[in-house]
Amino acid sequence: MAAPRQSTRNPRPGDDVVAEPAPGSERQIASPSYILPAEDTGFLLRDELRAVRFALEYQKAELLLRDAGIRSTVVVFGSARIVSRERAEELQRVARTPRERRLAARHLRYSLYYEVARGFGRLVSERGGALKANGGFRDNVIATGGGPGIMEAACRGAADAGAPAIGFNIRLPVEQRPNPYVTPSLCFQFHYFAMRKMHLAMRANALAVFPGGFGTMDELFEILTLIQTGKAPAIPVVLFGRRYWRRVIDFKALCDADMVSLEDLTLFEVVDDAEEAWQFMLRRGLRAHSPAGVAVPGGKSGRRRSMSKGR
Repeated sequence: MAAPRQSTRNPRPGDDVVAEPAPGSERQIASPSYILPAEDTGFLLRDELRAVRFALEYQKAELLLRDAGIRSTVVVFGSARIVSRERAEELQRVARTPRERRLAARHLRYSLYYEVARGFGRLVSERGGALKANGGFRDNVIATGGGPGIMEAACRGAADAGAPAIGFNIRLPVEQRPNPYVTPSLCFQFHYFAMRKMHLAMRANALAVFPGGFGTMDELFEILTLIQTGKAPAIPVVLFGRRYWRRVIDFKALCDADMVSLEDLTLFEVVDDAEEAWQFMLRRGLRAHSPAGVAVPGGKSGRRRSMSKGR
């Protein structure tokens, strides 16, 4: 580390004068203990500093979203394994073994949801307020987990409309690169799933869920639980793909077993296309506004509760 330079002007009262290091102090300056805490990665990554890192993950995304005027979002969940029709057809062309042909057929079948998610991302961006700044704010901006598959499709739809798209990526043991349709200045990376989930939820005006696996189910049922228990506002929730959801989850069986109430089954709607989803969200009160408790430029906030109830 280079030694600090001494000021060339005469010091004034109250100045902090940085003197040249005394001869022989090189070892002291090179010691890790001498590094400023904010610049000491080894120190910041200690187990005891987990709470600080957690707070930093909240604050960085919060401030950058606020600077960008992102007031509210429409969150899209779904499988990272679903590919576009173009990619599915390419896989089908190069398939050689029976297993490869089966996988290619599955990719082609599920590519329908990629196209629907792309159309949904474009429709929401064009009609929801993401294209223009309303008093400095953008509303109902597409927000996803930032990865491939359905997340890529929704962000691609926003890009088709010329609108921004947010990517809340998560660092995993098997690295997953952000999809190329996320707006670069709105592309975030998280270590903590809990903080990522909080940012996905706290500005959400609506939730759209496409076919997916464990991660998709985790996100869906967490949001439904928050709404069911009154810890979050009753935002519109749509599940895309009647055939898929009928096969994967028997929601009525949960009700028949008295594990949920009949009223709980009205917390969401199962749809097949983007227009149907949009009309349902409008009937459930979707509009351009800020969930209350969410910080926006100028310190203003909206009238509705945030997903975290301002906590």
